[in-house]
Formats: sequence, C-alpha cells, structure tokens
Amino acid sequence: MAAYWVARSKINTPENYSKYTALVGDILTKFGGKAFSRGGKFKVMEGPDYFQRFVVVEFPTFEDAVACFESDEYQSAAAHRRDGSGEVETVILDATEGMGVN
Repeated sequence: MAAYWVARSKINTPENYSKYTALVGDILTKFGGKAFSRGGKFKVMEGPDYFQRFVVVEFPTFEDAVACFESDEYQSAAAHRRDGSGEVETVILDATEGMGVN
C-alpha cells in the first residue's frame, strides 16, 4: 500500500534552504518517491497561517518512506535546513481505502 510524506515548512534563510531542496529530489527518487506537490500555490482554509511551503510525496510503501527519511543521504541534506534556515513538520502516513476508515 502506498504511503505519503506530508510536510509543511517555513523558510527562514532561502539561500541555505535551497541547498536542501537541490539535493532532496534525487534522494526521494532513489527510494521510489514521487512528489505530487513541492511548494506550489496553496490556501490555508483552517488553522494557523504559519507555514509557507507544503509538500506531498508518494512512496510505494510506508517502509520506503521511513527508510528515505532515516537515510544518511536525507539526513545529510536536511542538515542544510536544520541549522535554522527552515522549520519543518513531516508526517508519514499510509494510504487508506476510503473515507469510512475510523
């Protein structure tokens, strides 16, 4: 079953954050990830208007998504934003089979 990264971020230092974004695409692909949205147009419908960038990436499985996030390659790339250049919340979730799931 597919799984998804859902991330939202606030970019504080675009110059350094761009070092992260330049690397992450190839890393996602290596683990079977396919970006559905990386920083496109958005409108906050409910909740705080704090984050500026939203990302959705599909992976073949939940395990692939976790392995990508925990990989040395991703952790090394993420260091470019974890120095204060960006603030990110990332959630990995399984796809479900319909709206009737509790």
